[in-house]
Parts: sequence; C-alpha cells; structure tokens
Amino acid sequence: MLKAGLAALSLGAVASAQDIKIAHVYDKTGTLEAYAKQTQTGLMMGLSYATGGTMKVNGRKLVVIEKDSQGKPDVGKAQLASAYADDKADIAVGPTSSGVALAMLPVAEEYKKILLVEPAVADSITGDKWNRYIFRTGRNSSQDAISNAVALDKQGVSIATLAQDYAFGRDFVKAFKGALKKAKLVHEEYLPANTTDFTAGAQRLFDALKGKPGRKIIFINWAGAGNPFKIADLDPKRYGIEIATGGNILPALAAYKAFPGLEGAAYYYYEIPKNPVNKWLVAEHMKQFKTPPDFFTAGGMCAGMAVVEALKKTGGNTNTEKLIATMEGMSFETPKGRMVFRKEDHQALQAMYHFKIKVDPKVAWAIPELVREIKIEEMDIPVRNKR
Repeated sequence: MLKAGLAALSLGAVASAQDIKIAHVYDKTGTLEAYAKQTQTGLMMGLSYATGGTMKVNGRKLVVIEKDSQGKPDVGKAQLASAYADDKADIAVGPTSSGVALAMLPVAEEYKKILLVEPAVADSITGDKWNRYIFRTGRNSSQDAISNAVALDKQGVSIATLAQDYAFGRDFVKAFKGALKKAKLVHEEYLPANTTDFTAGAQRLFDALKGKPGRKIIFINWAGAGNPFKIADLDPKRYGIEIATGGNILPALAAYKAFPGLEGAAYYYYEIPKNPVNKWLVAEHMKQFKTPPDFFTAGGMCAGMAVVEALKKTGGNTNTEKLIATMEGMSFETPKGRMVFRKEDHQALQAMYHFKIKVDPKVAWAIPELVREIKIEEMDIPVRNKR
C-alpha cells in the first residue's frame, strides 16, 4: 500500500484543484545528494504513516512536487518561487544546504506561504534571517552544539574545533562555544568545504592543544565531501589528543570505527529511540530498502508528520494564516518522539542523544550506543531572531 501511495504521489502533473500541493525543493543533485535522497524517502514515509496510508487529509489528496535546487542558492530560490507561483504549492519543504535555505527564506515571505525547513541547520534560518513563514523540523546548529557541549563539557577539558568555512560550520562553533560552561575552547579551525588535505589544519589544531593539561579534544563538525578524520593518521594520540564529533549518516559512521569510545551527541540513530513511530519506520524501511533508516530519513519523516498534523488540525484548510496559528506551539509525534514548534522562532524543540562509539566487527559502521537521552528541557536553545 505504501509503495503504491508513493508512486501515485509523484504524478504531480495530474493534480486537481482540490489536492493539497506540497513542494519539496531539495538538493537532488550536488554534494549533499545522499542526504537529500534520504530526506525525500523519509518525507514520503512520514506523509504515508501520518495519513494511515491514504495520502489524504479530510478527503483531499496530498501531492508532492519535487524540485531540484542542485545545491545552488540562486537555483533553490528560483525553484521555490516557481513552486509557489506556477505549481500553486500550498506549503514547501526543504532544502538540504543551509546556503540554499537562506536564499529561499525571503521567497516564502514574498509569497506568504510556509516553508518547512528540513534538514538545513544554520542557526540564522530561525535566527536573524528568519521570517514568520519559516518553520523548521530539522535541528539547528545550536541544538547540535549544545547537546554536544552537554556531552563533553567537563572541568579541565580543552577543546579545539575543526569546521567548514561557511554558515553550517561557523554557526555550529559559535553556538558550541557559547554553550560550554566548564571546558575551554582554545582554537577554532575553519577550512574550505571542499578540503581534501587536512595536514596544515591538523598541525594548527595539534599546536593549540598539545601543551594543555587534562583531557584534550578535537571536535569535528563536517558535512559532505572530504574526510577530516584523516587527521587521525597524523597521530594526535602522541599528544594525548582525542577526536570527538556528533552523529552522522551510516556510511560516514564507518569512519568512526577507528575511534572506539568516541563520544558526542547525535540527532538520530535508528536503534536509539523507543517509540511506535520509529519502530514502524525501521521495519518499513528494512522491508522496502533492505537497510535501516538513516539520519536524514528520520528528519524527512518528521517533516511529513508535522505537515499532516497541521493539516489535520485545520481540517485540511491550507490557508497560510490558519496554518501558522495552528503550527505555533504545536506538539507532534516523530520517530524521535515528541517535537514542539516553539512560538518565538518556529524551531522544533527535540531530544538529542549522548552516545559512545562501540565497534562490532559484524556491523559495517560504528554503533553510537546511547549513554543517555538529552531531553528538550535540558537544552537552553537561544531564540536568535529579532521578533
């Protein structure tokens, strides 16, 4: 039933006037393609799950219109405008890249239509670049950073960060630094997003940490191409330096096998959340794809479930003002458990997971074992907009 529903939905061209049109503007091609594909799969599964497999709300069919932003801000902006103006989309979801998302925000405001951001994470999306038409189910940089700070923030710890030199990396480090209460951030290293040779950056990180007493950590925050974990080949252990990072997609977790005991905080790992939604997601994904759902699949499902919950509450009414009033403060179920759209900035508040890496030779990737769930109430996520 699910597969049939997915097939029917991709025929956006035959939509009738009564259909609820959801545009998914995402990086189908480009460096973040792997993440984007997962989000699309998760979005369709979320819509199906939340509608009991009918793909309808209040008798109105949900039609998803896919648009490729190609990972380019100007293309994403044009595709979103086209979705609202030409396709008459009632609501839009996406994109993958923070740079693309920032270019898309003013378009939502111009057309007075909701853009539900998933999974772009830059703080500025729900911060200083935010407008009232923007909601986000994806976690933001502060949520990533603060949860990782909670996991690593202890007296006598010195931390140096390695991040990409654009909004995703810089926002994360700013929030991470602001969240540390006991540990000290001694160095920030920013490298171009397409870096393949990390030698010079690693040397600067080692130099900043090697003389420090106590626990010494290089925290890596990286997405897409390049493998910053190569710095381990340069033997930071000789200076007593360890590597730490947040959770990641399953293929990236393969690299974590070199770091048993590595600690951090994750947004999602399929074995961690214990709830009916996640149980369904894991079983259904295994059945369809013969693999467990990944990081961004769960995110896409959260977005799909949020859209359906809002539409159910409005009785299928797609009026933007009605949707905004409904979604502000709205609590909804997801594979991660309950999420809540905060009224002040429409950011979905959500649990995160403190993990420690376990290596099992029978599993292709390193396993983030749950140390403990970091609850919504434990993370003081700043409101960064000017509302």
